[in-house]
Amino acid sequence: MNSFNFFLYIAFFVIIFLKQANAYLDPGSSNFIIQIIIAAFASLFVTLKLYWMKIKNFFFKFKKKKK
Repeated sequence: MNSFNFFLYIAFFVIIFLKQANAYLDPGSSNFIIQIIIAAFASLFVTLKLYWMKIKNFFFKFKKKKK
């Protein structure tokens, strides 16, 4: 069993057997979550842009081999 599966099992059992969470989400929390989502998409697009030539050349190799 690798460590990732072990973490998933632990997280699953914690969620299942959790009785009650006395938590409060203030109005600023939603803005923070939205910022995290936007940052994740922005970093994905920047990474794709940086590696676009490598990705494009990888697929054009197959096209050149077929000709």
